[in-house]
Amino acid sequence: MSIRITELTDSRDTVNRWMERYGVRFGVYKNGIFNEQLFPFDPIPRIIGKDDWSYLEQGLKQRVQALNLFLWDVYHEKKIINDGIVPEEFVYSSKGYLPECERINPTGGVYAHIAGIDLVEGKDGQWYVLEDNLRIPSGASYPMIARQITRRVSPATFASNSIADNRNYVELLRVMMDEMNNGRGISVILTPGRYNSAYFEHSYLAEKTGATLAYPGDLFVEDNKVYYTGIYKERTRVGCIYRRVSDEYMDPMVFEASSLLGVPNVMQAYKAGNVALVNAIGNGVADDKGIYYFVPKMIEYYLGEKPILQNAPTYLPYYKADHDFVLENIQRLVIKDVSEAGGYGVVFGKDLTEKQLNELRGLIVDQPRRWIAQEIIDFKDLEVLDEQGLVERKADLRAFVVSGKETKVWCSGLTRFSRNPDSFVVNSSQGGGFKDTWIMEQ
Repeated sequence: MSIRITELTDSRDTVNRWMERYGVRFGVYKNGIFNEQLFPFDPIPRIIGKDDWSYLEQGLKQRVQALNLFLWDVYHEKKIINDGIVPEEFVYSSKGYLPECERINPTGGVYAHIAGIDLVEGKDGQWYVLEDNLRIPSGASYPMIARQITRRVSPATFASNSIADNRNYVELLRVMMDEMNNGRGISVILTPGRYNSAYFEHSYLAEKTGATLAYPGDLFVEDNKVYYTGIYKERTRVGCIYRRVSDEYMDPMVFEASSLLGVPNVMQAYKAGNVALVNAIGNGVADDKGIYYFVPKMIEYYLGEKPILQNAPTYLPYYKADHDFVLENIQRLVIKDVSEAGGYGVVFGKDLTEKQLNELRGLIVDQPRRWIAQEIIDFKDLEVLDEQGLVERKADLRAFVVSGKETKVWCSGLTRFSRNPDSFVVNSSQGGGFKDTWIMEQ
């Protein structure tokens, strides 16, 4: 395999200039102020061999299938609760559990149409799942546009390497939306607007899939059916909404009454089976960091199989044995607030003073359901090109799994890396950058 590293590194500034020209930006709110910034691209790809990818693909499919079954179950029969596999308290106290979604039957029984599963590769070669993102996971557009540009600036790189083509994500998405739409009307991507952190992705995916990009106010409900009326189309029936609006803002008649981002009465149309919502409302109960602990048990319970992919070693202070272990070993663990996301609410015990450790112990004692604790995985460093030359930085992988009539894993992914040499946090909202992810075909 000839990677042509010089051509890749020489192209970095060119690629980033093209990205800026295309508007490939990531918006971040800090201290109440919205700032758009370039999502820094590193030209040295993460390379995953054919056999490793086959293993990951099987594990990701298995995990997402189990999570979809769990979501159906908790909003219907609740067998996993009644059988004592997942404590009732963990479901009903989750901020992501929405009683308004009880007994709704999503098209095809699918809840998590697009799952973003965050993994890290340990230095021992073992892959670990850190987090499941089943609400509105973002990031697929960035490796797609990066590949598009790097193909132009260094075609020889791709001619001399057998790399899986990542352009098929558009087809996976389009086919899934068509299946969920079931011929009821057009498919739309509902964006909160340009001040959303992932607005670039919303517009990019709408253009590539042929879906209509809908803004707040473009959709309305009449006779329990959703219609689009916008600049470019007359009143048109909508059969599928790929929503990039959070659950609580989707329907002001049911959830947050002050929301101007959603569609009044869309939940009525959804309950009536007249529109598909991608992803389903209420998915947050399954990607709650506390529920994460139970995913291996879900796989065994619903599928009768041993988990292929492992969780990071995780402790729940909810259980006495774990509670005592966490309090005694807090200085060597990473503590996560289950209600936070985007790299926020993550605390490394080793970075705290004794006073801060004691304060954190007190919070865990007072609110055990609010926290999980994990062993710090010494995950693999990847080479990154910065101002000093080649350096090593921590990196994760967000894999994308698309579920319609079938569950399929995209042969690519978003590799994010920390730009801080001392940090394990790679999130773009925390200043990280990204790489292309090469899945090798030979």
